[in-house]
Amino acid sequence: GDEDTPYPTRHSEPYPLSKAQAERLVLEANGAPVSGGSRLVTVSLRPTGIFGERHPLLELFYRRGRGLGGWLPRTLPPNAEHGRVYVGNVAWMHILAARAARRCPASVAGEVFFCYDESPFLAYEEFNLRLLGLRAGGPRPPRALLELLARLNALLRVLLGPLGGFAPLLNPYTLAVASTPFTVRTRKARQRFGFRPLFSWEQARDRTLGWVRQLGTA
Repeated sequence: GDEDTPYPTRHSEPYPLSKAQAERLVLEANGAPVSGGSRLVTVSLRPTGIFGERHPLLELFYRRGRGLGGWLPRTLPPNAEHGRVYVGNVAWMHILAARAARRCPASVAGEVFFCYDESPFLAYEEFNLRLLGLRAGGPRPPRALLELLARLNALLRVLLGPLGGFAPLLNPYTLAVASTPFTVRTRKARQRFGFRPLFSWEQARDRTLGWVRQLGTA
């Protein structure tokens, strides 16, 4: 999809709900008067899954994989392609959008832009395996078993929450997100304010791999 693709959602988890509310507040503020007689220019940037150095989940997966002898079990469906974007390119798009908001506000004011780059569309686990230099192993568990474990974790989170918090990685929300294809094909940011990725896919991969390999020596 792109920025104009209808995508009705109903959020129940705090993370996506807070993101949706934040975007709404940002866009509603566009054009609001500010001191000095000017008007506020707001833009919303929507990164797909962000990867790169110092990503805590990538570090968790890497250390888990090393503990298993250099491989990670496959759990998610292989056909659920995801769009991922390198953190350096997300930062670069923010800079370009901010410059456009000052120099040519009509090109971006009140608009939504997906953050994208040249990273390949791959299933979530396959992408992580390429980044981390790990191997896949073991049979995929049945979907029904994953759903049962996700619901069990959600129940345990409710029961154990008062005792200090229990935040399992697998829950109904994360299982649904990782199992649902979500890719974007858009050039809106390029057309409106000249965005082009600052880092190629090869550079992004190599920079992330370099960070990961340093973890192995820590």
